[in-house]
Amino acid sequence: MKQTETKTLVQKIAQLKIGFIPLPIYLLLVAVYFLLTLGKIMPNDMLGALGIMTLFSFILEEIGKHIPVLNSLGGKVLVVTFLPSYLVYKSWLPESSIKTVTDFMSNNNFLNFFIALLIVGSICSMNRKTLIKASSRIILILIICDIVGALVGTGVGMLLGLPAWQAYFFVVAPIMAGGVGEGALPLSIGYAGFIATKQPDVFASILPCVMLGSLIAVICAGILRKLGEMKPELTGNGRLIDEDDEHLDNLKGAKVDVDIEKMLITGVLAIALYLFGVWVNSTIHLPAPIVLLVAVMGAKMLGWIPNDIQNGGNSLYTLTVKGITPPLLFGVGVAMTPWKSLVTVFTHVPMILTIFATVVAIVLTAFITSKILGLYPVDTAIAVSCCSGQGGTGALAILAAGDRMSLMPFAQVAVRLGGAMTVTFAIFLMGILT
Repeated sequence: MKQTETKTLVQKIAQLKIGFIPLPIYLLLVAVYFLLTLGKIMPNDMLGALGIMTLFSFILEEIGKHIPVLNSLGGKVLVVTFLPSYLVYKSWLPESSIKTVTDFMSNNNFLNFFIALLIVGSICSMNRKTLIKASSRIILILIICDIVGALVGTGVGMLLGLPAWQAYFFVVAPIMAGGVGEGALPLSIGYAGFIATKQPDVFASILPCVMLGSLIAVICAGILRKLGEMKPELTGNGRLIDEDDEHLDNLKGAKVDVDIEKMLITGVLAIALYLFGVWVNSTIHLPAPIVLLVAVMGAKMLGWIPNDIQNGGNSLYTLTVKGITPPLLFGVGVAMTPWKSLVTVFTHVPMILTIFATVVAIVLTAFITSKILGLYPVDTAIAVSCCSGQGGTGALAILAAGDRMSLMPFAQVAVRLGGAMTVTFAIFLMGILT
């Protein structure tokens, strides 16, 4: 009898999972991690980094799922992304782990690899009619949101005592500039050419606004996801437009037959298009992810993508979201989210409220205008809110919090196009006013 009970207990334990990982395998990973860390022999390579990122990300995600209230506001994403940043700041993570993950994230461009797979996977398997109808509308909504966000953010900043100059150029514009590398950095370079402040100092002053804007957008995405659960008529659960004749099985929760060969073919297509984008970037300085996005969207709209690749896109999308997203978020938190920059802005209440007003104005504008234009408000607002995020890393966190990773192509439009418009206009306007 005791032997039977023991066997049943072992079976129950074996069925427990951390994320998608069976508990016995996860405990093996934990044991090996401690042995390597205590022995100071943690390998500083891809396998070492992926092991660390997998170990921490899925347990942090489980913690985030079970925190009351926070779990309804994108809690698992907040915990997986921002808690590691705090742990690094407090030096509570082993130095070898920090170095291994940071080196991997900095030297291997893993974020762009993820975005390439996700964009190609989601677009290839996306409803062609939806893509055609939604693209023009999402661009119109984005333009309206940029205008409203700038006016509301600057207005609120002025009401709270900030000069209009500071409110727009140093708070609002950085939020909508498309992240750090392609937003805050070119803004700081452009500003430094017109004002008597060095570029590094300008960059340091606007970076906290970008970080906090992204955090608020993540929370808004979590609220929108909850709203979609409460009012199903407001959401397409990963779709922008309702199409009855064609749909994505993997976005509706149905089981998808996985064809490894088709998935690999789609993955090779993603890599090839990204490398093509790198070549184009070297010629006309257009970012590689934009080239990839335009190429695969164009091919899909023209009906040039074969059925095999479309089916492979389903599998590639599912693999990327379930297997890569949590570890990548942890890597972003460790290597790309400086906690010190994030908390700097918390000491300045008018700035906090200005950032909050800007992001909320963008989200509400997207929600309202999408309803008028016949798009699902929840999904559209989540996608467009990525324009106020931390670039690619922000879009990843925002979509993960909203459980809408299939919207990455539209999020990239919001980030890249919205950011380019904001950077160009802000530098042009400063040039006129100085």
